[in-house]
Amino acid sequence: MSDTTLKKISQVLGISISTVSRALKNHPDISASTKKKVIELAETLEYEPNATAVNLRTKKTKLFGLMVPSVTNLFYDSFIAAIEEESRKIGYSLLILQNNDNALAENENIKLCRQNRVSGLFACYSTETDNLPAFQKLKAADVPLIFFDKVPDDTSFNKVCLADKEAATIAAEELQKRKKKNILAIFGSRQLSITQRRLESFQKSFAIHKDIHLSIEHAHSTKHAEEIANQYFQQQKKPDAVFCMSDEILMGAMKTLMRLQISIPKETGVIALSDGSIPYLYYPEISFVETSGYKLGKLAFQRMKECLDGATNSIEEFAPSRFVEGGSI
Repeated sequence: MSDTTLKKISQVLGISISTVSRALKNHPDISASTKKKVIELAETLEYEPNATAVNLRTKKTKLFGLMVPSVTNLFYDSFIAAIEEESRKIGYSLLILQNNDNALAENENIKLCRQNRVSGLFACYSTETDNLPAFQKLKAADVPLIFFDKVPDDTSFNKVCLADKEAATIAAEELQKRKKKNILAIFGSRQLSITQRRLESFQKSFAIHKDIHLSIEHAHSTKHAEEIANQYFQQQKKPDAVFCMSDEILMGAMKTLMRLQISIPKETGVIALSDGSIPYLYYPEISFVETSGYKLGKLAFQRMKECLDGATNSIEEFAPSRFVEGGSI
């Protein structure tokens, strides 16, 4: 609270404002009895330190920056929830920012983080980003930086990722078990490392299966995924399975399948990589490989704590995946 409250405490107890201030900071020069009186009265008056003044004095904040493409994305929503839970436990708050997959907005967000003297930044960088000088500047200022989900190739940064290769392999193996022969696989934007990792593992899993036809497509939005699915399911020979790399792609593909009244899994099977919420909205429920934003958030926060505790090395960590059976394949 304000200096007015400190002044009131000093007047009531008949001591100086500086003595009150030192007592609240548990200064060794102040007697235990004085500290007790000051703290008791401060609690009665609901005194709280002026956070801005403390930040200026210590050059530190109890504030983390967290930048995502969109807060309306369920995956990022669950990631934010995990970070907020852990931050609150240690007395930190979050500055939540969106970059809308726009490099200019991303740079403005990083500037806001510097201005607000964040103690660390969790960042999912935009699909437009092709260089990292703004992030490098933050790192040079000794601000811990944890990239998550969409991460750069640069090994000098801390990165926490989903087990993308494992997840894609699990999905591919499930399709093979169900003897699917004509598969439409819709992935995300080509330039993203997350897409590249998932695509590489998915295709590798089918390398020895020469009798399986794979149609690989890339969608940059839910609407685009809907259009791609519509194109394939208007053909005479329709896919007998659809793989969706994300919840956004799943929603687009399902809109087409529902509109065309394609029977699932009788006419075509569906499997997705998912945070776990969207698959349960459909009937039958969609089989999916879990790629949990919540678990990734917990892993990212663990690494942030290690950085705050003095870790200086850069590492890449992965949150594991698992298959969840629905009724769609």
